[in-house]
Amino acid sequence: MRAGPRNLITDVAGLRVGNARDDRLRSGTTVLVADAPFACGFNVMGGAPGTRETELLAPDKLVQGVDALVLSGGSAFGLAACDGVSEGLRAMGRGFAVGPVRVPIVPGAIVFDLLNGGDKDWVQNPYPALGRAALEAAAPGFALGSEGGGTGAMTHRWKGGLGSASAVLDCGVTVGALVMVNALGSVTAGESRQFWAAPWELDDEFGGLGLAGPWPGGGEPLPGKRLGEATTIAVVATDAALDKAGLTRIATTAQDGMSRAIVPSHTPFDGDLVFAVSTGAMPLPDPALTPFQLGHAAACVLARAIARGIHAASPRPGDLQPCWGGALPSGTARR
Repeated sequence: MRAGPRNLITDVAGLRVGNARDDRLRSGTTVLVADAPFACGFNVMGGAPGTRETELLAPDKLVQGVDALVLSGGSAFGLAACDGVSEGLRAMGRGFAVGPVRVPIVPGAIVFDLLNGGDKDWVQNPYPALGRAALEAAAPGFALGSEGGGTGAMTHRWKGGLGSASAVLDCGVTVGALVMVNALGSVTAGESRQFWAAPWELDDEFGGLGLAGPWPGGGEPLPGKRLGEATTIAVVATDAALDKAGLTRIATTAQDGMSRAIVPSHTPFDGDLVFAVSTGAMPLPDPALTPFQLGHAAACVLARAIARGIHAASPRPGDLQPCWGGALPSGTARR
């Protein structure tokens, strides 16, 4: 596989991503949208998820397409970002038709970023406005790192962020990933800058450090964040025509990419979740083989997107953690 022209999830034609952030709040929201509803499945492997309208994504539920997906900071407060997105979509005439009424279908998931140093003493929940702003900013090109829902993200050691990556398979299908990295676990090996995702890197997209060892044994140290302050949430997307059942399987397989890039993943204190979406623009070249290829590609692309989110994070006043590309804490190794 090779990276798409943007190396973003929007290499899947028709998808757009919008970011909105509030630097005083040290949080934000990211929205994935398309010109028409798209099929969607999901999988949760973390023990502490925060979600909205995910039950309707099950293969046996009535609604077959969603109008947008929301990835937000703010813990449970951030789920209100979906309200702002729904209002914006309704104003556009979008939504599931029920007689003369349109009801936008907007599933969402959140990460916990309430203790990252930002001012959370609001009078009115800021997330509906952030959701609406992110929807209105949606475009094929968008910024990574300390943007949108990744604005206030943190990990075990490095400042977290918003990541994305894409791949074009030999059969012509495109796969992309979008992720907010706010994990309890570590994205780098031991005390080094070596990404766990290194085996899947393409074209030095997150530093080109390669596979140099030695790799630490005996597991990672105790969490650098307090328990309950974590979660990584992601979307994997493809133009291959898959229904909700097929997408549920892709979302499940894509969780392997999280395990490849974050150690440990899927803890009881993370809400690790993956949405999988299809624009349905391209028939499956080989119905028997392509789902296998897509699952593998989705895991690889998600691992790359996680590392890219950390690699792209930028320093801002008041940060509680160093950026991967900035100065290291004293006494640590640089590779």
